Amino acid sequence: MANETAHTGTSVEVPAGGHARTFPPFDKQTYPSQLLWLALTFVALYLLMSRIALPRIGSILEQRRSRISGDLAEAQRLKGESDAAIAAYEKALADARGRAQALVNDSRQRQTAEAEAGRKALDATLNTRIAQAESAIAKTKSAAMVNVRGIATEAAAAIVERLIGGAPASPDVVAAAVAEALKR
Repeated sequence: MANETAHTGTSVEVPAGGHARTFPPFDKQTYPSQLLWLALTFVALYLLMSRIALPRIGSILEQRRSRISGDLAEAQRLKGESDAAIAAYEKALADARGRAQALVNDSRQRQTAEAEAGRKALDATLNTRIAQAESAIAKTKSAAMVNVRGIATEAAAAIVERLIGGAPASPDVVAAAVAEALKR
């Protein structure tokens, strides 16, 4: 009796019991040949993998590892260079600040010294002028005092003349009285 399979359209001999033969991988008669082919393919795949594929994969991994370690070393070197450059920059900046501060201090001291010298020169000039002015005032005062004595003597003589109706007896008496009054 022949049955057609649905998916291939071929006919398969079915024994009289109605069941088809067993599936070939599960057939006990084909085990030895299956085991032989399994061993041959396993050995072939093992040799293929161990001789060709795994060394290539290993070399690729080693190249990556060496490239990564080289890149890390280069990054560390560049980091060291940048740290050194930053330290040099900060040192140069600190030196520049120090020089600027020194220049400011020198300039301030120079200006202070110049201002002090200018002040002393002005003080000396003013002291000279003050001395000259005091001298002139003293001369004017002494001249005025001489004139005041003369004016006072004349005024006293005029007052006495008016009060008594005649001129005083002697101008020396009036001058002596004025001198006595000025002393007090």
